[in-house]
Amino acid sequence: MTTNHITAISLKSLPVLDQDEALAFYTELLGFEVRNDIDLGFMRWLTIGLPGADVQLLLELVGGPQHDAATAAQVRELVTKGALGGLFLTSSDIHATYAALDAAGVEITQEPVEQPYGTDIGIRDPFGNPVRISQPAALTSDQIQEKYDGAPA
Repeated sequence: MTTNHITAISLKSLPVLDQDEALAFYTELLGFEVRNDIDLGFMRWLTIGLPGADVQLLLELVGGPQHDAATAAQVRELVTKGALGGLFLTSSDIHATYAALDAAGVEITQEPVEQPYGTDIGIRDPFGNPVRISQPAALTSDQIQEKYDGAPA
């Protein structure tokens, strides 16, 4: 059984090891803005979002109320390995984005690469979370599939 009452994704949680460092990285280097910064006593509710976008990103400190000490240690290790997912962002000028991030000393995991769906790069945040940034091609999904099917293996 499914429901048709769910209308949007409003929040994505991203595990971080230091909320202040994460805030500086995402706001100063990637252009996010603070949406909420609330001390709840048992945790800091720190959300950011891109200007004009509805979806928020919760910069969630590993070891908060949802983790016991042993679990928090395991999660910290997985975060630093980049094993807990990550983010996919869009750029209007991927080459300028790449140049700015490279100049700022951000860890680059993949330089700009032309893909059937557009051009993208890979970076890691200060904790190890992978971030992909793409400038999509102006193609339909059928056209992308055709390009992908013809791409060398």
